[in-house]
Amino acid sequence: MYRADAEAVERLKESGHEAYCTTLAKPFVGLDDNAREQRKWEDQTDRDAIREFWRLMKGGDAVLVMNFDRHGIKNYIGGNTLMEIGFAHVLNQKVFLMNPVPDIPYYKMEIAAVQPVIINGDYSLVT
Repeated sequence: MYRADAEAVERLKESGHEAYCTTLAKPFVGLDDNAREQRKWEDQTDRDAIREFWRLMKGGDAVLVMNFDRHGIKNYIGGNTLMEIGFAHVLNQKVFLMNPVPDIPYYKMEIAAVQPVIINGDYSLVT
């Protein structure tokens, strides 16, 4: 689990939420972008990670997206996370973003359409 993810889980639990971070992120810690992309391909095909995440999400009330700077993009959200935001929306779950919606062509409008709550590090906004 990334340090920020672990901190978020702890902060949410302190506020009375039942919070967890998937185990899908752990194998990516410490990898450079090329190794991360290779690992992502293996996860998508071998572990069927998209369906695994869907199964994990079905029991939740909300999703907190930890969108930090990556690939030179402020508040980056990748393709898988965009799909997870869509899953949350279809499941009528609240969507929270740690940071504002990134300025990524073709993503920005779709993310904004689910009306996420931007918490800017203020975990008290997660309700």
